[in-house]
Amino acid sequence: MYLDTVARQNLEFDFERLCSKSMTNINVYCCLVCGKYFQGRGRGSWAYRHAVGENHRVWLNLGTEKFYVLPEGYQVSDPSLQDIISVLNPRFNPAQLPSLSLLPSKSSYTLTAQPYVPGYIGLNNIRANDYSNVIVHLLLHIPPVRDYFLSPSTPQLQMEARPTELVRRFASLARRVWNPKLFKAQVSPHEFLQEVTKRSEGKFGMTEQGDPVAFLGWLLNTLHRDLGGSKKSNSSVIYKTFQGEVRIQTQEVIVDKRASRPVFDISRDIKTIKSPFLFLALDLPPAPIFQDLNENRIIPQVPLGEILAKYDGVTTQEMGNTLKRHQLTRLPPYLILFIKRFTSNNFVKERNPTIINFPLRGIDLRDHVDPKPSSPMASVYDLIANIPHETTSASTNAGGSGASSSKKNDREEGDTVWKVHVRAGAGGGDAEKWFALQDLDVSEVRKEMVFLGETVVQVWERRDVEVKV
Repeated sequence: MYLDTVARQNLEFDFERLCSKSMTNINVYCCLVCGKYFQGRGRGSWAYRHAVGENHRVWLNLGTEKFYVLPEGYQVSDPSLQDIISVLNPRFNPAQLPSLSLLPSKSSYTLTAQPYVPGYIGLNNIRANDYSNVIVHLLLHIPPVRDYFLSPSTPQLQMEARPTELVRRFASLARRVWNPKLFKAQVSPHEFLQEVTKRSEGKFGMTEQGDPVAFLGWLLNTLHRDLGGSKKSNSSVIYKTFQGEVRIQTQEVIVDKRASRPVFDISRDIKTIKSPFLFLALDLPPAPIFQDLNENRIIPQVPLGEILAKYDGVTTQEMGNTLKRHQLTRLPPYLILFIKRFTSNNFVKERNPTIINFPLRGIDLRDHVDPKPSSPMASVYDLIANIPHETTSASTNAGGSGASSSKKNDREEGDTVWKVHVRAGAGGGDAEKWFALQDLDVSEVRKEMVFLGETVVQVWERRDVEVKV
């Protein structure tokens, strides 16, 4: 008879499940009236005292998922409460996971009837964690990674496997992001980022802006180790999905006045090594500093294929007294590209504003691979995620259209902000859509808008490969 007092709008399960009084995580209950956490349910416990003092009668044990009425202490079993379990601990059927890669056929709805698309929802910006929010979304939209952390049959996520706290919290965040039964169309990464701050010894946190590329590298390598990965290429879902191999040839430079630039001399020793990689670094050409007739600085543009030439096995890079050239020897199922847009000197950090022109579908790396793939399809990639860099403007700072609960209005003009474009569906045309996600702001964008920003990270999906985890 107390079920009508349950206030679902007050329930938040995104935070660490600790008693608000004793700060313990043992035998914690959630008050389904006010949403607070308290320990125990026996006489004298914190939950018991709250139930008596506030007359809040319906409770949920966060560990056993059982409902109780306090202070009487009897258990309640009612189908109307199962939606709360679906928010507390979302569960996925392995058979439904492949459909998450398809274009959503319908929206889900929050308690207030707000429509949302599971997987394409806002992440809270606690203070300055937009750099990590975009990486979380990027990884959770890579099908093999997403399915690995959502599947109830993944061995490394079972309790008997004793997953690390980082793995457990990342999996929990993945299930909430893709949950079709949310009460609110947003999720807080607070619990996950607390563990990130702890494991990274404060290098990555929630209160200071960070580098998404550095965070991506740290997170991939840490998850790989925590999942039992080794140096072997197929030892974890991370390596299975993202690891490729590049051949690097080096030779000492000998100045030849007859040549416009140093070149490899085949008559001298060339040192060759093969190195695994999780993402490829691409160099932008120097940005021109001249202006047009209206004294506006010209923003240069470069085709993606031009900067990918670094890995064609022919193009050389001069580094000090060493000459290098790179060629891919193994292509990963999902290729991460990192565009080196920022350089630092003793005084300032400079940004190269060059715009990269790229198609959304069909880049072919066949000419960059040795030996050549037996099938052309084995080297063709389609874009699945794109992270551009942006800076705040005066209008945003003043609380204009950019001001929102994502705290853009707390930033100063010129501050760095990050967003991510992610693909929904595949196949091009009407079979796919693109969404822009920036903290709590989620919007569908036209395909031609994806390449307009200052791209820093991209993930490309190889057409022929289905990664089995």
